[in-house]
Amino acid sequence: MWILLISLVILLVLGVPIAYAVGISSLFYFATYHPEIMQILPQRMFAGFNSYTLIALPLFILMGFLMNEAGITKRLINFCMMFIGRFRGGLGLVNVGASMIFGGISGSSTSDTASIGSILIPEMENRGYSRQFSAGITVASSTMGMIIPPSIPVVLYAIVAQESVGRLFLGGLFPGLMIGLVQLGMVSFLSHRLGHPKEEVRQPFGAIAKETLLSSYVLLMPPLIVGIVVFGVATPTESSAIAVLYAAIIGFAFTRKLTMPGFWKCVKNTVVISSKIMIIIALSQLYIYVLALERIPEALTAFLVNLDLGPTMFMLIFASIVLLMGTFIDVSPAILLLTPIFLPAAVDIGISPVSFGIVLVCGLAVGACTPPVGNCLNVCSAIFRMSIGKIFIGAIPFLAANVSIMILCIFFPEIVLWLPRFFMG
Repeated sequence: MWILLISLVILLVLGVPIAYAVGISSLFYFATYHPEIMQILPQRMFAGFNSYTLIALPLFILMGFLMNEAGITKRLINFCMMFIGRFRGGLGLVNVGASMIFGGISGSSTSDTASIGSILIPEMENRGYSRQFSAGITVASSTMGMIIPPSIPVVLYAIVAQESVGRLFLGGLFPGLMIGLVQLGMVSFLSHRLGHPKEEVRQPFGAIAKETLLSSYVLLMPPLIVGIVVFGVATPTESSAIAVLYAAIIGFAFTRKLTMPGFWKCVKNTVVISSKIMIIIALSQLYIYVLALERIPEALTAFLVNLDLGPTMFMLIFASIVLLMGTFIDVSPAILLLTPIFLPAAVDIGISPVSFGIVLVCGLAVGACTPPVGNCLNVCSAIFRMSIGKIFIGAIPFLAANVSIMILCIFFPEIVLWLPRFFMG
C-alpha cells in the first residue's frame, strides 16, 4: 500500500490527472507485489464499465445537453421572475430558483453554471449587483444540480454502491430543495443589507397562467423521470432513454431551437465527457482491486467498529474527509475512490447506503465550488474572466447552506430516508 500511496501523491504533485495517477500507481503496486496476475488487469478494467445500468450515465448527460441547446434557460428564468422577482434582490432569487429547476432537469452543475450564469450575471451587474456576488450565487446555486434528481453523480454512486437509483433519487430530493430554500433566505438577507433592487413584475393572472402553461413541459420533466423509476414503470437506463427522447421532442417541436447540427454537437460533447468518465471508472477498478487484495475495507471497518464511534460521529468524520478531498479531486473520481473504502464500514455501523450516498454527493457538490479543482469555479472563471479566488469568496455565504444541510442530514438521516421508505418501502 505504501507504493500505491506514495506513487499516487507524487503523480498528483506532478500534475498528472487523477484518473491516470490512480491507474499508474496501481500498476506500480501490481508490478512490485503481484506480477503474476498482471495479465488479468485488462479484464478488471473492462469489468468496471461492462454494466447495463451504466448506459444511463451518458444518456442523462445527453439529455442535459439537449435541454440546454433547446433554449429552456430563458423560459425558466422568466417563469421564476413572475413569482419571486418582485422581492428585494429579485434577480438573485431568480438565479437560485432557476438553478433549483434547471438542476433537476440537467443533473449537471457545470451546465447550470454556464447556461444560467451567461444570462443572469451580466443582467445582475447592470442592475447594481456586484460581479463577485453575482458569480458567487450562480456557482453556489448550481450545486443543486448534483443533488436534486435526476443527478449524474448520484447515478454513478448507485452503480459503484450497487444501490437503487430510485431510492437515491428520492433521497436527494428533500436535501436539494432545502439547500435551495436556505440559499433563497441568504440572498434575501444579503440583498436587504446591501440594498439590492426589486424587479418590476406586474403581470395579470392570465399572463402568469399562460407562462406557466408554456413552461409546463419543462417543469414536468424531473417528476416524470424520477416517477417512472420509483414506480417501476421503467429501469433507470430505460428512463434515461425516455429523457433523451423527451428532450429532443421539446427542442425540435416546442422551442424549435434545437437543430440537427446542434443535436450532433450535443452527441459529440456527450461522447467526450462520457469517455472521460469511463476512463476514470476503468482505471479506478485497478485501485479497487488493490483495496480488495489488501483487505483495506475490512480492516477499516474493524478499526472503526472498535472505536465505537456510532453512526453520527462516523458520518461527521466522513463528511470532513469528503469536504477536504473535494478541494483537489473531481466529483467522479472522488465517488469511485471513497465509496469502496468507507461504504462497507458505514453499512456495518448501521448507516443506510442511501444516506451515505447523499451526504457524499452533498459534500462533493461543495468541492465543485472550492479551489483549486472546482469545476463550477473554473467554468465561471473561463466565461466571465474572473479569478476563481474572487468567485469563491462571493460563493462562501451560499455554500454555507450546503454544509449546514449536509450536517443536518447527518444528525437527522430521516430527511434523506423518509421519501424512499414511503414510496419504495
